Amino acid sequence: MSRHEPPKLQKSSLAGGYSAHSPDRKYDRRRDLPALIAVWPSEINDPTDGGRLVLLSKLRRALRMERRRGLAGHWTYDLARHAQLLNAYRHELAAAERARSRDGDEK
Repeated sequence: MSRHEPPKLQKSSLAGGYSAHSPDRKYDRRRDLPALIAVWPSEINDPTDGGRLVLLSKLRRALRMERRRGLAGHWTYDLARHAQLLNAYRHELAAAERARSRDGDEK
């Protein structure tokens, strides 16, 4: 390896071979949300439409705040956190849409 050549990254043996922030890791509401936003366990376990709306609004607010930090060049901005928030928001939004379409089919 030459002096200017970057080191080769190896697949980790931990967590199934992927890092904690890997996009290949499947989203899990119970595991991921408490690390991203302030939520109560009852909010995480609430499958109702109202519960989903509460989580979506909290995720939207956290995304907005993280985006502001990034645009301002603030030292606390974290690109990985921003990506995780966006991933969680997209998953929760898709789950809410699936639930809404399922409820519409039942009526």
